[in-house]
Amino acid sequence: MIRLNRRHALGLLGATTGSLLLPGYLRAQGARRSITVAVQKITNNNTLDIWNEQSNVGERVFFPNLWEGLILRNWMGDQGPVPGLATSWSRIDDKTIELKLREGVKFHNGDEMTAEDVAFSFSPERVFGDTQPVGGSTIFAENYTPATAKDLPASVPGIGRRLWPALQGVEIVDKYTVRFHNATPDVTLEGRLYAFGSQIANRRAWDEAASYAEWAAKPVTTGPYMVAEFKPDVSLTLVAFDDYWGGQPPLEKITFVEVPEVSSRVNGLLSGEYDFACDLPPDQIGAVTGTPGFEVQSSTIWNHRISVFNTQNEVLADPRVRRAMTHAIDRQAIVEALWAGQTVVPAGLQFDSFRSSDMFIEGWAAPEYNPELARDLLKQANYKGDAVPYRLLNNYYTNQTPTAQIMVEMWRQVGMNVEIEMKENWAQIHDPAGIKGVRDWSASNLINDPITPLVVQFGPNGEAQQKKDWTNAEMNQLSVVMETSTDHPTRKKAIARMLEIAEREDPAYQVLHQNAVFTGMRSDLHWKAAPAFAMDFRASNWAAG
Repeated sequence: MIRLNRRHALGLLGATTGSLLLPGYLRAQGARRSITVAVQKITNNNTLDIWNEQSNVGERVFFPNLWEGLILRNWMGDQGPVPGLATSWSRIDDKTIELKLREGVKFHNGDEMTAEDVAFSFSPERVFGDTQPVGGSTIFAENYTPATAKDLPASVPGIGRRLWPALQGVEIVDKYTVRFHNATPDVTLEGRLYAFGSQIANRRAWDEAASYAEWAAKPVTTGPYMVAEFKPDVSLTLVAFDDYWGGQPPLEKITFVEVPEVSSRVNGLLSGEYDFACDLPPDQIGAVTGTPGFEVQSSTIWNHRISVFNTQNEVLADPRVRRAMTHAIDRQAIVEALWAGQTVVPAGLQFDSFRSSDMFIEGWAAPEYNPELARDLLKQANYKGDAVPYRLLNNYYTNQTPTAQIMVEMWRQVGMNVEIEMKENWAQIHDPAGIKGVRDWSASNLINDPITPLVVQFGPNGEAQQKKDWTNAEMNQLSVVMETSTDHPTRKKAIARMLEIAEREDPAYQVLHQNAVFTGMRSDLHWKAAPAFAMDFRASNWAAG
C-alpha cells in the first residue's frame, strides 16, 4: 500500500491581525447586504440554461436562487420534494400527473406564471426538438445541427430525453392546472419534476430574444434573484427580485466570481475581498478556522466522484484491463490522505437514501483493492504496457489533480501505464479528436431513485453513451425496465444487474468516494450550507442582522 501524507495547510498570506478589509456587504451602510462568493468555476459552457449547463458548478449558481420548478427540492433538509411553483400534485394514472399551479407568481419581467409557460418549458421548441418519447436508443448531438441563431444547441434534445425519456407533452387544463402525459408508465415522474432541468422559463422572454445565446445569458425565471450581469469566465451578478412569491429576498446583490486557484480563494476570503470561498480542500480548513471571525461549513453530499473509461481505446476495449484498473485503486487511502477521512467510500454507485424506498442493493461494494488480482487480469489480457491517456482538468473537482497523480502511481505499481494529459476545459476533455482513455466525472442522485445516476448517466441517453465512451446492450435494455416498470421487485432486480455490468463485468466507470463540500465564510453571516453544491440565499437561510 502506498504511504500518503496530507499536504501542509496554507499559510495565512495577506491576512494580518487587525487589518482585514471590510467585506463588500458592509461597504453600503443602511442598505440590504450584498455578498461576493468565490467559486472555482461559474458555468462550463457560458450559458445560464438549466438544460444546457448540466453540471455541479451550475447547481451552485442556479439553485435555489435563480431557477425554480413546479416541485422544489428541500435543499436545506432531506433533499426530498416540497411544493414550489405548484402547490399540489396527484397521479391520474401510471402515465399521468396533474399539478395545481401557485397563483400570482411573477416572472422577473413582471408576467404572471401560467400553464402556458409550463407547457412551453417542456416543449419541442424549448427542449426536445424532433425527438420521440421512446427510450432505449442513444440520441447523439451530431444528429442535430442548429439552422438559426434561435435554435437549441445540438446537445439539448438528447439531454431532454435523458431526463424525460417518454414525456409526450404537457396538457393545459386551465390557467393554473397542467397535466404531464408520459408515453409509458413511470414511477419517477414526481422526482423528474424536481430534478435539475425541469425548471420553468418565461415564454414571452424566449420569444422576444434575438437568439438562443442572448436568452441563455439572461433567462427570465421566477426565483428570488434575477440576472443583472453575466460575464462568462469572470462573474455572475444576481440582484434581488422584490416581487418574489416567497417574500422579499434578504440580499441586495450576490456576485459569484471565478477564482480558479484555491490559495487565491482562501486569501481573498481572509482579506475581506470575498464573503464566501467555495470548494476548499480539507487541508485548507485550518487556514480558515484558525483565523478569528471565519468558519468552514462542510458536509457530504448526494454526489460521488468517479472515473470513466473510454472503450474505443484499443487497450481499454478489453474489460479485463478496466477491471484491473478498478482493483488497483486503494480508495480508502485516498480518502484518508486527501480528505482527512471526512468522506467515505460508497457501496458502488449507490446512495444511502435509496434505502428509504427499498432500492438499495445490500452487500454491494466498490471493487476491492487487490493489486495481485489487478496484475493477474493484466496478464490475462496480454497487456504489453501501451500508454493509456488520462485527460485531466486542473482541480475542477476538489483535490482532482492530486487524486489523479495518486491513481496513476497506483496503476503503475500493478504494471499499468497511464499518462496524464492536462486540459483546459470540458470541450477538450470530450474532444473526439485524438485518443481517449480515462477521464474524471461525478455522479449525482437527482430524484432519490437509482435511475439516477445509473440510467441517467450511463443508460442509452446518458452522457457516457452520448459521448461514445462506453455502451452495453444489456444495460440499455435494463434502462428501459427501470424507466417503464411499475413492479418494485423487477426494478430492484434490474438495478442490481446494472451494477454488476457497469462495475464488474464491463466496467463503465470506477467509484472513488462520496463527494463533500467545504465552504469558507465569515462567521457573522449566520448562513448554513446545504448538503449539496447549491447555495441557498433565501430569507429562510439568512439570519444575519
